[in-house]
Amino acid sequence: MKSKIDYTLYLVTDRSIMSTKTIEIAVEDAIKGGCTIVQLREKAVSSLEFLEIAIKLKRITSKYNVPLIINDRVDIALAVDAEGVHVGQQDLPAEIARKLIGENKILGVSVANFKEAITAYNNGADYLGVGAMFATNTKSDANITTFEELKKIRNEILIPIVVIGGINADTIPLFHGSGINGVAVVSAIISQPNIFQASQNLRMLLYSQLYMK
Repeated sequence: MKSKIDYTLYLVTDRSIMSTKTIEIAVEDAIKGGCTIVQLREKAVSSLEFLEIAIKLKRITSKYNVPLIINDRVDIALAVDAEGVHVGQQDLPAEIARKLIGENKILGVSVANFKEAITAYNNGADYLGVGAMFATNTKSDANITTFEELKKIRNEILIPIVVIGGINADTIPLFHGSGINGVAVVSAIISQPNIFQASQNLRMLLYSQLYMK
């Protein structure tokens, strides 16, 4: 059920900075360490290569009963029967993505402000990826979302919120009491020498900061 998805530690892949030889090893290590959901993001590959990677990762995520989200490519998500798709403001519009994937798949939408957030919600988003919260090397052109804007989104929109952009062990404590449902992490997991340990450490930190009063 979509309502039972655990967004706590949301891994976003980036093969250009991963520390392992293959993306399959990286993702499996991250899941074993505590990642609760995985997004496959590939910006510079052919459709065939994207599909082949997605097929490999779907086998792994299904093995651990972890949802696989495909970034941008609705066709790839449908081809591998991924649990959902994530679109940005410059990708396929959310309302069209929803029509294509149907009501049973997860739809995530990247937003940077309240206006984008309410539009995404009205167009069928199941969760919001809010940010970038901090400057990040993985997306140098991203606009920064203020904590005030995050608070406004959280107060007005009831669907799950995952923050992204510069999320690591140093910045996670800043979200204590913010009401977010999880954090999306790239380099703080995927580029670390020990991906399993990095995931485990962040998972423990998240539960102490986000869910403990």
